[in-house]
Amino acid sequence: SRARRTPMARNEEKAQALLNRFVAAKRDANQLSVRSETQRPYLATECEDVRECEIFRNQIIKEISKKVSLIQNEGLEDHRVRDLNDAINKLMREKGHWERQIKALGGPDYFRTAPKLFNEEDAEEVVPGKGYRYYGAAKKLPGVRELFKKAAPERTKRTRFEMMKGIDADYYGYRDDDDGILVDLERAAEAEKLAANVRAWEQAKRERLAANPDGEVEEEDDGEVEAVSQFVAHVEVPDQNAIERALLARRKREMLAKLAGEAEVEQAEESTLVPPSW
Repeated sequence: SRARRTPMARNEEKAQALLNRFVAAKRDANQLSVRSETQRPYLATECEDVRECEIFRNQIIKEISKKVSLIQNEGLEDHRVRDLNDAINKLMREKGHWERQIKALGGPDYFRTAPKLFNEEDAEEVVPGKGYRYYGAAKKLPGVRELFKKAAPERTKRTRFEMMKGIDADYYGYRDDDDGILVDLERAAEAEKLAANVRAWEQAKRERLAANPDGEVEEEDDGEVEAVSQFVAHVEVPDQNAIERALLARRKREMLAKLAGEAEVEQAEESTLVPPSW
């Protein structure tokens, strides 16, 4: 019997301990040292107890959550939605006052540590930084909906400096051959182009032979005659007779140099008809 009673007693002790913790947590959350819940001071600076300031802050957060859940109903009348939106903004300002008072009394800095209650989509500001926000159905009120319509951004023309910032060696194609891809493509394109030109030339040749079988020879002869006629010599080219006379004069000078003196050599050079360059 003792073995059966022991587990039951332990369960009862656990339940009792859990209940005691719950009651203590609830008492700490709702109990105030001096003031009741309806006696929240108008100014946060009148409270000098950090624990009481945190309790008042939690009360404000609960009120904000209730009103935000009510304002989500789009079936409410416009004046009711406006009143709820004004009340939420007032409570948000009041929460900020209590958080500043908690920080001044040496408590935690909720401006840095506490998570945001609403994101930018849940609470939108017409003028950023002014503090007044629209929640839930208040964003669809007449006159408010138009304020949130954002105009299309104007396309600004880029300056020359901004355009030149993106220009480098790749823009001019200086490093296109570094990867080796362009070389293979050019080689394939060159072979294809060469094959196409050869096919075109063979086709033209077959057409000429079909039209005039002798045309190819005549055409080649005409090309040779035309090439010869167009040749222009820019220097004086000696003929065969001039070359023979020059060789004969050179042999005479060599023989005279051996047999006679320098005077006779000079006299023989003066009497020759060959130009001095020979």
